[in-house]
Amino acid sequence: MKIGFIGLGIMGKPMSKNLLKAGYELVVSSSKSGTNQELQELGAHVVPDYETLASKSETIITMLPNSPEVRDVILGEEGLIHSIKPGSAVIDMSSIAPIASREIGAELADKNIGFIDAPVSGGEPKAIDGTISVMAGGNEDVFDQCVPVMEAMAASVTRTGDVGSGNSTKLANQIIVALNISAISEAFVLTEKLGVDNQAVYNAIRGGLAGSTALDAKAPKMLEGNFDPGFKIDLHLKDLNNVMETATNLGVPLPLTASVRETLKALTADDLGEEDHAAIVKYYEKLANINV
Repeated sequence: MKIGFIGLGIMGKPMSKNLLKAGYELVVSSSKSGTNQELQELGAHVVPDYETLASKSETIITMLPNSPEVRDVILGEEGLIHSIKPGSAVIDMSSIAPIASREIGAELADKNIGFIDAPVSGGEPKAIDGTISVMAGGNEDVFDQCVPVMEAMAASVTRTGDVGSGNSTKLANQIIVALNISAISEAFVLTEKLGVDNQAVYNAIRGGLAGSTALDAKAPKMLEGNFDPGFKIDLHLKDLNNVMETATNLGVPLPLTASVRETLKALTADDLGEEDHAAIVKYYEKLANINV
C-alpha cells in the first residue's frame, strides 16, 4: 500500500519513519528540503506537491497544527479532495475540533473518500518509538481498512465511534493531561517550600494512587529543568482552546480546564510557548518565588 504523509514535523516525521520500517511505500512532500532528503534516504518517494502525492497514494495521512490547516489541505482550492482517487481514505491524525472533523468527513464522503479522525497521544518520545495511542473515529469498515497502517505507528488504536469521536476523545485526553501536569506542579512547589527533596517525593508517590503516565513523563523533566519540547505549551493551549470552544457551544461548564488554559496563556505571554508543557511548573514557581 502506498501511503501519502503530509505534516512532517515533531510528531509526523518519526511517525512516517515507523511506516517505512513497517515496509509501507511512503510518498512525502515537505516544504523543508532537509526533511525530504532525510526521508528519501530512508526509502520514501519525494514529490513536488500535494496533488502529485494524492495521485500516487491509496491512503493519505495528515498531521497538521489545527482545524484551519486541515481544512485548507483537504478541502481548499488546491486541496486533496480534488486529487484523491475515489475509494481511497484520509487519516487525519491532527488534533482539531470535532465539529471540523465531521464537516471534513462529510465532504469527503460525498466524493466516495473514506475519512478517519485519529488524533494521537504520547508526544515526541512515543512517536519515535512507535508507541503512541491513537483514538479514532469513523465508519467501521474504513477504520478496519486503516487499522494496520495506524498500528505501524502506535501501541494502541481504539475506535471510539463515528467521525468526530476521535477528536472528542482527544479533548478529554488533553483536559486530563493538563490538569495532571498542573497538579504535579502545585505539589512540587509546595514540597519544595517545605524543604523536602522532590526526587524523593516523586519516588515515594509514583507507585501509589497519585502515580500516572503524566507523572512519570513530566516529573523528571521538571526536576532536571529540561523543557525541550516533546509537546509544546503552544500546542496544548491550542487544544484547550478547542476544548473551551466546544464546551461553550454545548453549554458545558469546565472551570478547572478554564483555569489551566489561563495558566498556559500566561506562559505564552512570557515567551515560553515553545517549551514542553512540563514548563507549566514555571507558572507556579513564579507565583511562589521558588525553583523546584
